[in-house]
Amino acid sequence: MKLRLLYHGHCFDGVASAAFFTRFYQTRIRPNAEVNYTGLLHRPGALFDEEMFDADENAIVDFKYSPSERLTWWFDHHQSAFLSAEDEAHFRSYTGDKKYLDTTRKSCTELIADIARTRFNFEDETLAPLVHWAHIIDGALYNSAAEAVELAQPALQLMQVIESVLDDSFVEKIIHLLTTNTLDAVATNHEVQERLQPILAEHRRTLDLIRRESRYARGVVFFDLISEKIEGFNKFIPYYLHPETTYSVALTRGAMRTKISVGSNPFSLRPRTHNIATICERYGGGGHAVVGAVSFGTDEIEKARAAAAEIVAELSAGIV
Repeated sequence: MKLRLLYHGHCFDGVASAAFFTRFYQTRIRPNAEVNYTGLLHRPGALFDEEMFDADENAIVDFKYSPSERLTWWFDHHQSAFLSAEDEAHFRSYTGDKKYLDTTRKSCTELIADIARTRFNFEDETLAPLVHWAHIIDGALYNSAAEAVELAQPALQLMQVIESVLDDSFVEKIIHLLTTNTLDAVATNHEVQERLQPILAEHRRTLDLIRRESRYARGVVFFDLISEKIEGFNKFIPYYLHPETTYSVALTRGAMRTKISVGSNPFSLRPRTHNIATICERYGGGGHAVVGAVSFGTDEIEKARAAAAEIVAELSAGIV
């Protein structure tokens, strides 16, 4: 028996969801199942093709819905869970017990854990720290921006490796490790720590770049790192450097896409008044009310810059 598990790649919650679902599936559903993984990233154009669903059962966690008849399991918590109204209608017509959406959840891992416990009588206390940290990381429930940026906690160091390492096979190795080890054991694993050191050096370089390139005005921090060849960054750096801001808008460019990242500062004294997912959806992106993103082609730099300027203007409107 084979399971294909598609998950949100290079995302702590996506990896944690994949690890939790694997443990649940191999314990409660198919004890001898062979599980194979595919990391998914948001990008322009089609996100799925039928060839992805190549196993006896196929699951997606922490990522958009597919109406494929070969999709067996689905868990998500994003407002922007559907690529089309037709896809949403397809999900709403489902009457089984293997596909779930709950946009009130801070993390997909938390949703899977709850469904596994209440619907399938599965609970494993060794996974509790994984659920706890997915809730904090994906829900942006840190004690401060400094906690998220200074990365003192082992779980946050693992997060940085998952988000930054370019080797998909190593991310898959982390999933395998999390299915058989505690979160702390995986985070302090010598290979993870070895990978972490150059990532921390790049993290510090990115921190300095954003300090130099970011501009704050009327409640919004904006920076453009397209020319710096940086694919991603710790999303709390803008709030660490500009604690007075309410929102952040950033431009980056990687091998697969040009990206606008939009976020809100959970520590801001000025309340958030915009739904970021709704804004990003207008440009073909999505996310949550508090954080979202839009993907463009690698050759659509000016289009991305124009969209980012519009988003900055919208977020700053009405802010004194």
